[in-house]
Amino acid sequence: MIEIKNLCKSFGDKKVFDGANITVGDASICGLIGINGAGKSTLLRIIGGVIKPDGGKVTVDGEEVFENERIKSRLFFLADDPYYDTGVTGLKLKELYKTFYPFDDSVFDSYINTFSLDLKKPIRNFSKGMKRQLFVAVALACGPEYLFLDESFDGLDPLARLEFKRGLIALQEKGSTIIIASHSLRELEDICDSFVLIDDSKVKVSGKIEEALDNIFKLQMAFEQDIKPEDLPVRFIRAEKVGRIITAVAKGDKQQVMQKLESLNPVILEEIPMDFEDMFIEEVRKEGYLK
Repeated sequence: MIEIKNLCKSFGDKKVFDGANITVGDASICGLIGINGAGKSTLLRIIGGVIKPDGGKVTVDGEEVFENERIKSRLFFLADDPYYDTGVTGLKLKELYKTFYPFDDSVFDSYINTFSLDLKKPIRNFSKGMKRQLFVAVALACGPEYLFLDESFDGLDPLARLEFKRGLIALQEKGSTIIIASHSLRELEDICDSFVLIDDSKVKVSGKIEEALDNIFKLQMAFEQDIKPEDLPVRFIRAEKVGRIITAVAKGDKQQVMQKLESLNPVILEEIPMDFEDMFIEEVRKEGYLK
């Protein structure tokens, strides 16, 4: 289990975290989301023991991570732009990681064959997508108990994304805990069971994705009379009118909301799909970043 209590971190005058609290359970795939500059990459580096927090406590299975080699041997952090020596090849990278992790050659070779990578070539000659594919293969072959991924879908083609997601699910089924920071919210919804939304140096919302989506819904409606959104007997998170059609987002008891709206004898009243990306947009909109 990963526990973060009262996390504080600043870079000069910029306060990145100020009392953030996060818990990620065992064998979970957690999506870490937030607008650009919210601190997602910084948080992953702190959890991975790369950066020391200014205050608070960050623990993995009850032990603090920073400068704890025993705990770090159970973690794998894949940065957005991983470091490698100029002349290193895919084969040399594989051998390097085999010295630190219980490396599964069969897993690695399977992904390398799927991605059609030439391990004899220097990594510097790989495209961005090929580099990402190589490091994804390394991360999955290492089979860490805790895997932290920063924008790891970026640069992957649709086939590689599918194989990557399958690999992450297989890793979770073995008991690993995975945290993924990504802007690809539809990708996260496919595989994540929980999420953390960070903004303004704090955790704004967190929990199970399924529960969060069950508590927020989108409706489309129309009435014979000219009714404005503000005249409706329901308080919506957001409501917009285009022509005769009103589209609204609400939280709470769906049945109760529908009953109130049905009392106005709507011509149209239906629920329309709402996904993880919609939920993120609504949360960001509440903070004033979107109008």
